Amino acid sequence: MPGTPTLADLVAPLGVSQFFQDVQGETYRRFEGRAGRFADLLPWPALNAILRQHRLEFPRLRLALDGTPVPMESYTDLVPTRRSGTVPRLQAAPFTEHLRGGATMVLDAIQELSDPIGDLARSLEHDLRESVQVNLYAGWGVTHGFDVHWDDHDAFIIQVAGRKRWRMHGPTRPAPLHRDVEQPERPGEPIDDFVLEDGDVLYVPRGHWHDVTAVGEMSLHLTLGFSPATGIDLVSWLADKLRASTAFRQDLPRFGTAEERAARAAALRAELEATLTTDVVDRFLAERDSAAPAHPRVGLPWAATPGLLPDGDETEVRFLVPRAVLEEGDGRVTLLADGKRFVFAGAAAPLLKALLDGTPQAVKRLAELSELDRGTVRAFLGELTTQGLLSIG
Repeated sequence: MPGTPTLADLVAPLGVSQFFQDVQGETYRRFEGRAGRFADLLPWPALNAILRQHRLEFPRLRLALDGTPVPMESYTDLVPTRRSGTVPRLQAAPFTEHLRGGATMVLDAIQELSDPIGDLARSLEHDLRESVQVNLYAGWGVTHGFDVHWDDHDAFIIQVAGRKRWRMHGPTRPAPLHRDVEQPERPGEPIDDFVLEDGDVLYVPRGHWHDVTAVGEMSLHLTLGFSPATGIDLVSWLADKLRASTAFRQDLPRFGTAEERAARAAALRAELEATLTTDVVDRFLAERDSAAPAHPRVGLPWAATPGLLPDGDETEVRFLVPRAVLEEGDGRVTLLADGKRFVFAGAAAPLLKALLDGTPQAVKRLAELSELDRGTVRAFLGELTTQGLLSIG
């Protein structure tokens, strides 16, 4: 697949709006695709380089066999360093022996170690409006990597290479949480049993029980996990907002009369109800988006120079905050990103809209989009770079 996959690519032929309306949070769905379309996300040489070049500590890198973690000491050495302490070093021979014996390799947060997968995570964060973590699973045997289980987040599974058998059991508790008042009951027999093929995508909502088995051949898949905001998140946000209220900060009248406690309850209820306006969900989601952090990306050598950008205008820049919020009005444009607020002249709006698309943009094109002169555009991009919102290349 040329370029970075988008949410529309993953859920095709279903439209994105239909996915949000009929599928997300409701039911699992398999999307069949052309074999090899995700091969460029993580070629085997790229995975080998990650394993060779990074100090991957347990449990970020781990092996599992029949639902049980393989002891890390059996495939990892802790090597002393000159300045005290130890660092992990993968032992290739026992590591691959475990894999030949049916173990599943798991590598968490691989979006931090691979540019193509990092770009995929940023693309989906832009489309889903939630942070995305990508974990890798690779296996060669016929055993279970993990027993039947449910996850406390939604997930897209991308089958990069090979095949994997999935058994879906459905949910046994609506919308379970990681911190919950009770745990879901274990499910009965599977309601669906299928093999996810190379190029296929599977969406699994939070709380849907499933188990996964290798089919006697190589399999490599990525799990892209994300956690949509819940009512619990909204209430937590409101609790922080209510710290501005004197009534909510005051001590409760534990030793007062029943009438005093009832009066305090009425006062608190009135203030709480005043915050629950019809737009409270919109306000919460907008603030959640504007507070989402920038993705770390260092644009050396240029970002460390006084000019911040190369001389030529063919250079591409990339906006690093996938969920930034843009507000226009009164001849100004306000950018809310990375927990910060920036106000610019309205002439910057076309430039910012192009950047917030999330794709790399040439400095020349950005200058053409706005009515600003070249020097002003370059200074504007330099300011965004110093704020950690933009990267060169």
